[in-house]
Parts: sequence; structure tokens; C-alpha cells
Amino acid sequence: MSTQMQQLYQQVILDHSRSRIGNQALLRDDATGAHGFSHQVNPTCGDEIELETELLDDGTIAVRWTGDGCSISMASASVLSELATEASVADMLDIEAKFHELMHSRGTLEADEEILGDAAAFTGVSKFPARIKCALLSWVAFKDALNQAQTSLEE
Repeated sequence: MSTQMQQLYQQVILDHSRSRIGNQALLRDDATGAHGFSHQVNPTCGDEIELETELLDDGTIAVRWTGDGCSISMASASVLSELATEASVADMLDIEAKFHELMHSRGTLEADEEILGDAAAFTGVSKFPARIKCALLSWVAFKDALNQAQTSLEE
């Protein structure tokens, strides 16, 4: 990856950590649709996130979260929220799987920007095992909350 691309990706992460998409009060039991909630903590560095998903009638997902942590974990939650506003459940599960694969590639995979959007900016993070958990924290919370929301539909 070129130095120019690395700088661009770093800027995307910084921008998302400063202007956080989806960082808002959680509805919890006031959500109208099927919803799920997850609280995740990274014990290594203390990053923490509470994330809520709500399955909307039009087949899309609303993601809301609150958290505290490093710029990587907060930016990752922001990117996830931005991607969710434009995706169906099936699309988000595909995006989540691709992001998870990218994070565990140790820098050997080329991110597909068509699928991952701004999440491709985390390519460099995958080279640093200690930071991978930071990037994945909100995605683990998302998958947990989404499973809860889908289960509540089945009940």
C-alpha cells in the first residue's frame, strides 16, 4: 500500500473518531421494531461499547451506540453505523464477514472498497494484533445485537 493511501486511510479513521456516526442515546426497550442490545469491553485496553440494532419495516437496520475508547474503536463503530444505514441485513452480514476476514489477515488481504466502504481504511490496523480487538469491538457487538433482534422476530 502506498504512503499516500496509508495517509488517506489514517485520515478517514481520524475523521470518523471525531465525527461519530450513530453515536447517540440508545432506545433500549423503547425501540418499536425487533431490536437487540450488546455491551462489549476490550479488557486489553479498556475500550467499551454499548450497541443497539433495530430491524426496521423496510428491511434495513438502525444502529445506535455509545462508547468510550481509542480512536480506532470509536471510528470503527462509526463506520459500521454508516454502512448499516445503507444496507439490508444480508448485506450487513456480508460486510461484517469481509471486515472480520480483513482484520484477521495480518495485512495480507487487499480491502474491497466497493463492499467495505470506509471500513477499508482499517487495512493497516490488521497488521497490529493488539489493535485488531479495538477495530472489531463494535462489530462483535453488532453481530450479537443483530442475532438478538432476529431472534425476537421469531418469538
